[in-house]
Amino acid sequence: MSRNTVRSAIKGRRQERDKKCRHEAAEPLIREHFVACKHNAVRVQEILAEQYNQGIPYSSLTRIVRDMGLRDKEPSKRSGSYEFAAGQEMQHDTSPHRLILCGKKITAQCASLTLGYCRKLFVQYYPCFTRFEAKIFLTDAFLYMKGSCNRCVIDNTSVIIARGSGPDAVMAPEMEAFGRIFATTFMAHVIGDADRKAKVERNFHYVENNFLAGRSFQSWADLNRQARLWCDQTANAKPKRSLGMSPHEAYVLEKPHLNPLPAHIPPVYKTLQRVVDISGFVTVDTNRYSAPETLCGQKVEVLKSFEHIEVYHKHRKVAGHERLIDKKDGKVIAKGHHKPIFKGKNRPPCKEEQSLTGRYPILDGYVAGLKKSTYGSGRRKLQKLLDLKRTYPAEAFQKGVEQALHYGLYDLVRLENLILRFVAGDFFNLQDE
Repeated sequence: MSRNTVRSAIKGRRQERDKKCRHEAAEPLIREHFVACKHNAVRVQEILAEQYNQGIPYSSLTRIVRDMGLRDKEPSKRSGSYEFAAGQEMQHDTSPHRLILCGKKITAQCASLTLGYCRKLFVQYYPCFTRFEAKIFLTDAFLYMKGSCNRCVIDNTSVIIARGSGPDAVMAPEMEAFGRIFATTFMAHVIGDADRKAKVERNFHYVENNFLAGRSFQSWADLNRQARLWCDQTANAKPKRSLGMSPHEAYVLEKPHLNPLPAHIPPVYKTLQRVVDISGFVTVDTNRYSAPETLCGQKVEVLKSFEHIEVYHKHRKVAGHERLIDKKDGKVIAKGHHKPIFKGKNRPPCKEEQSLTGRYPILDGYVAGLKKSTYGSGRRKLQKLLDLKRTYPAEAFQKGVEQALHYGLYDLVRLENLILRFVAGDFFNLQDE
């Protein structure tokens, strides 16, 4: 016997091996319950302990499962590769990424487009990815590539596809018209065959673990600016082993084969019909944007682009705002759209109050108390007080106001009676005969 065998016997390892052999006697029970437990080894361990009083450690149970081949997967098949001629194909896809924006961790949609021949990459981020964002991204991508390929391979997303999938997919008429502008057609791969666009798929891991690693961003504009800079300086400048050169160098060979950009590229925007509410705002994506208050209740046309909101009335632009991209229930007010609405103490003095105040401190105090004790602006009572001031002599009026202010009397009928008492001897003969 070798010395290693003797050491194993002294340390008790042969007893452990005997114990393992004893656990292997439970193989029929494990095989019977493994499928019923949906390949959950923890649940198999509980059933063996409860029903058969066999306490098998979890590590031993998983070893037995592996030895029995219960978890063996089908052997991997050899994968092929797709080779494309210059200008033949480009690939587009999206993926959710976690990143830090304005100090908060959020989920953003990463949109990517890759040329199939030179592997040149373009990446941008959006809060969500609808058909509107798709047209914005593809327009920026074609401008970045300075051309487009004849075919753009996508997955079976409803953003571009109207119905069907794979070879039977029917593209949305809106996206077909968009593709005709740039001389490209969209093609969806077969469901489950993501390798068909592997050149764009594998870049998401690269972006997530290289570009986003250790970076934070102040705004969406800052995020997309840094993403474009990373594409220029890192992703497209680094040599690729499969190409034998960098994507920038390979792009020089593919550029003459790309479809040229159209002479005029129409701006991407979404047309919305809105009615200016009673507060002087139009609502777009739960956010409110101001319009001139003279248009309250009027129908307007709103043009929504990725960064701006423009309001038109009778084919004339009446407002323009920066769009709130990732906010909800926000409010944007342009200078000059809304005049201040004065309420309560902030209301400017009316002309009656201006005529009464500023001459006698006692009268100023009485006017302030009269307004405070009156519901609303109190303009009608101020008008009556001004009539009393103009009707009766100044000395009698001042004495009557002083006495009314002393007792907190703001009933103008009773104030007039007080004033009449002070003028009785001068103007009227009120003595009894």
